[in-house]
Order: sequence, then C-alpha cells, then structure tokens
Amino acid sequence: MRDGSGLLSVGSDSVEHMFPSEMPVLPGAVTPEVLDTWIAALTRSAGPGDDHTRIDALAAISRLTAAAAGYAAAVTAEFVRSQRGVTHRAEKVERINRSINAQVGMARRESPHAGGRRVGLAMVLTTEMPHTFSALRAGRIDEWRATIIARETACISREDRGAIDARIGADLDRLESLSVRQLEKEIREWAYQADREVFVRAAEQAVKDRRVSLRPLPGGMARLSATVPLVEGVAVYAALRRAADAAPHTGDERSGGAIMVDTLVDRVLHTTTPATGMPVVPVEVNLTISDTTLFGRGNEPAHCEGFGPIPADLARDLVVAADAEGLATLRRVYTNPVGIVAMESRSRCFPAGLGRMIRTRDRTCRMPYCDAPIRHIDHITPVAAGGPTTFANGQGLCAGCNHAKQPSGWVTRTVAHPSGRHAVETITPTGHAYRSVAPRPPGVPA
Repeated sequence: MRDGSGLLSVGSDSVEHMFPSEMPVLPGAVTPEVLDTWIAALTRSAGPGDDHTRIDALAAISRLTAAAAGYAAAVTAEFVRSQRGVTHRAEKVERINRSINAQVGMARRESPHAGGRRVGLAMVLTTEMPHTFSALRAGRIDEWRATIIARETACISREDRGAIDARIGADLDRLESLSVRQLEKEIREWAYQADREVFVRAAEQAVKDRRVSLRPLPGGMARLSATVPLVEGVAVYAALRRAADAAPHTGDERSGGAIMVDTLVDRVLHTTTPATGMPVVPVEVNLTISDTTLFGRGNEPAHCEGFGPIPADLARDLVVAADAEGLATLRRVYTNPVGIVAMESRSRCFPAGLGRMIRTRDRTCRMPYCDAPIRHIDHITPVAAGGPTTFANGQGLCAGCNHAKQPSGWVTRTVAHPSGRHAVETITPTGHAYRSVAPRPPGVPA
C-alpha cells in the first residue's frame, strides 16, 4: 500500500503480503477515490489464515490506523487554513472557528465539540510539533499518544514545546515502547521542568473550571461527576467513607458504595444550600411518556429529559415517587400514535410553551452527531427569509452549533422523511448535506 508521498507507506510490506491481489499500488496522491478503493479491498478480503500472520496483521493495521490519523490531521490543517483564508472578513473569528469545527466533526461523524479537538490537534501537530507529527504519520505512535503529547505541553510556551518535540524525535525508539500512562507521566515531567511557574497558573485556572456533569448509565442509573479541587475532593470522599464504615455497626446491610451514594444524595437534597442558606427547591423534570405506559397497559420506554430513555416500570415509579416526595415537579408530556401535536406562534421569538414542545420533540441538539443539551430554539428557515415561528420550523440547538451555522454558506431546511418524523437537512459551506431526524416519541410505532 504505497503512494508517491509515502504518507501511508509504513507496514506496506505486511499489508501487501496479506492482500497481494487486492491492495492497489498507487502512482500518485491519496484522493477520496483511492481511499474508497482501500476500504473496499479491506472489506472484501478474508484476511490471513494462521495465528502468526494474524498477529502481524494486527500490528500492521495498528500502524496503518495511526498513519491514517496522521494523514487526516494534515488534511484537517489544510482545510482550516483554506476556510480561514476564504471566509469574509466581516465574519466573527469565533463563529468562523465554530463553523470549521462543526464541518470537521460532521465529516468524521462526530459532534462539533469533538471536531474542535481534532482541529486543535491538527494545527498543533502541523505547526508546532513536527517530530511528533512525523511519528504519527509513520505509524510509530497512535493518535491518542499524539493527543497526550500535545495536551501535556499545552500550557508551556511554543519554544519549550518545540524543545520537547525535538526530544521526542531524538528518543522515539524508547518513547514508542512506553505505555500510555508512562508516556503521559514522562511528557508531563518534561513540561514541568521546562516551566514550573506555568503549572502554578494552570492549577489556578483549573480551580476556576470546576464543574459537575451527569452521564446516563444502563439500568436506569446515572453517573454524577464533580471536578473539584484536590483538598475538597479528598475531604468529601473521606466524609462519605466514614459514613460507610460506621454503618455496619448499626446493622445496615447496604454495601459501602451504596451507603456513600445515599449519604451524598441525602446531604444534597435534604439540607440547605451552602451559598445562600436557603432550602433546596424542587426541580422540574420533563418526562415524555405514552398514555398506555403511564396507565400500565404498555411497556414502551419513556424519555426523561437530560437522561434519555428509561424503562416503563421505572417511569411509572418515577411518577409516583416525584408526587409523593416533592423533590421534583414532573412535567408529563403525552404522545399519541402520530407524535407530538403541532403548535405555532405569530411572535418572532419562540414562546415558552412552543419552545418546550420543540425541546421535548428534539431532546438534544439537532445538529448532526451533536447530542449536547438544547440551549437555543432556532428558526430552520430564518425569519429574515420569511421563516415562520412554528413547531415545524423550529429546532433545538446547543449554543455552539447555533453560532457555528451563522457564517455565510450554511443552509438548513426541513425535508420529508419516510417515518413522518420531523427531519432537518443541514448543508455546509462546502456543499455537503447531512440529515437529522427527530427521535421517535414514546408510544409511536417504529
């Protein structure tokens, strides 16, 4: 698998030995058509037939994947430079960058946020870290290791980062043999030695960036995570651990982990807030549920806003518990076999009721591959172009995606979908089209 530039030449002997009749030898540059040919060849091949060759194949594929990531970084960097060069000067730089991130993300079937990480890595590798970039292109380190190197040197100066990159090039044989954690530790130590003061400033910024996040888990559970300063984190964990250690002496049969979780939840929900001294106010939870599920005649999963689908039994229990304990105000949205009923407004801005219906229908950001929480209700056909403030012409977007499509060249429009559900087509400045279909409401046939 060779080309004139040598970008993807590492491991070619192994790959060509594995697929001697199917993998093309290329005379020129790598194009999308050539890449499609490689993908088709890999898809058709039955692969090697003995274990020794299978291990060789896995090693070659690993190098090929890393080299492909290096080639993708080069393509991404060229795309970024081109977009920044042709975009109208009147456009805001922040929105131009968001537009670029969204386009890269959609091309890779990822969110705009993930696209932004790809863009950042590509620009760092191609402009500041040539040795690391060469190692990636040659398949000697993978994309995650390249990301670690870039991340751990992000807070130091460009000159210091360049010096570390030169050390990587001079000691690549050894670094290539390190585990991910070993590499992370070594690069961090090098960066600390290069500029100790910057690490102090980075720690101060990290305190400002503390946050809480929620991620759904199987079985109707969720992972609640908090990024806190080290001292407070250790203190909170120690307090919860003490509660768990004391429980067995009282005959409590719960596991230590369960006791820690219950203690945390109890102290948050049943006490006053430290900042204001005011009692905790019940929050509103939106639950989209069919009438058959609510009344026990069906088992169609419901949808809990901010979490996702939950089993029918759990949804019914949630309705009962919320009403009994008063910890949450449950807003129940019912669906019929057709879906959520439409609504419109004469106002330019979406009123609260209509916006709530759109949020319930869309659940998360409607930009393709983005699942961030909805922050803005956007007109699909802009008001300036005659777009009405209606249920059909509205879509929920996160703030980043709403700003990403503001530069010239972006087009959004509603399109028909075989399911009958609300569908939006997004066309990027390069002319690529992506479709987003609203999730199927509970109780609506697939």
